[in-house]
Amino acid sequence: MAPPRRLVVVGNPDNRRVTLFQDAVRAAGLPPARVVAWRDVLRADGAAAAGFAAGETVRIDSPGEDREVELLLRGAGDPTRVEGTAHWYGRFTAAVHTLAREAVAAGATVLDDPGELAVLFDKRLCHGVLDRAGVPVPLSPTSGPTAPAVSGWADVRALMAEAGLRRAFVKPAHGSSASGVLAVETAGPGRVRATTSVERDAEGRLFNSLRVRSYPTEREVAAIVDTLAPDGLHIERWLPKAGQHGRAADLRVVVVAGRATHAVVRTSRSPMTNLHLGGTRGDLDAARAAMAAAGSGFDEALSICERAAARFPGTHCVGVDLLPFAGWRRFAVGEVNAFGDLLPRLTGLPGSGAEGLDTYGAQVAALADAAGTRGGRDRVGA
Repeated sequence: MAPPRRLVVVGNPDNRRVTLFQDAVRAAGLPPARVVAWRDVLRADGAAAAGFAAGETVRIDSPGEDREVELLLRGAGDPTRVEGTAHWYGRFTAAVHTLAREAVAAGATVLDDPGELAVLFDKRLCHGVLDRAGVPVPLSPTSGPTAPAVSGWADVRALMAEAGLRRAFVKPAHGSSASGVLAVETAGPGRVRATTSVERDAEGRLFNSLRVRSYPTEREVAAIVDTLAPDGLHIERWLPKAGQHGRAADLRVVVVAGRATHAVVRTSRSPMTNLHLGGTRGDLDAARAAMAAAGSGFDEALSICERAAARFPGTHCVGVDLLPFAGWRRFAVGEVNAFGDLLPRLTGLPGSGAEGLDTYGAQVAALADAAGTRGGRDRVGA
């Protein structure tokens, strides 16, 4: 493989994501990528910090899982708090735009378009982009640039009623990893229940937790939603998902340079299938067989994910959360994640061109493809 241009990663040096990417770079026989630490970028507060050079290819990676970086992005406070996502979003998107300007001025190439990252990290905007493009998504009364503002629980309750939603996900507009997400069920006046990983202390502060719990009263749910609302909220229909062995199931599909390369089934007994919240990897072969039996097919599922990724052509890699309806006959895209590639030990799909490669190896190989060093491939599943 002829090497792509010199690689630079903007990330947290001790983060597992950066380590796995460096492993992929070395496995391809390339020099290690130069790492620009997020803490240095944020400390610079708009001043040039990355020292980009002509000919470099810059990969923007997640700023997560670093206490100091979280504090810098939030401005202050405890990084385990759920609140503060709007401030995080403003600081992050401003920093990405600054990095992109520096890179372009130096003659470097950026793999992640800052405008697209700003959309990907706003669930309302992302949902609206997909919906307008005809990508199937859950019904939402809050998506798109002209969606109504949500100031608290009263607005959520009214919007759910207007849309005919008795079950809905209420999500922080700028959250990730299911932080602050509530699966809300209503069954009449005063009968409300929410399932979430949010932990609320005696003072009403909200914290991230690794344990999914239920809040069985409207008063409790309203208190959480009212606390989250100043940061922005997104509401979408809670779809009846397909299952495996009595557990709800969905798929995370990684799309690299426009092609679906990796897929994993995630299953859970709770509405949130995130693996860090007790979700487990399911059986992809069984899911493919269920799709085939239902007359939909795995190719259709991957095609939907590629269509979603195609709305963000300036972002080299995304992770698409694909929601299969009960019966595996239909699909909807729940989210498109800018940093959705952390799936250790998962190798590429047959026919994807990423066989034997993890998600980071597939990205390095795609950069070589873009440089014209490898021939074309057939579509996944063709």
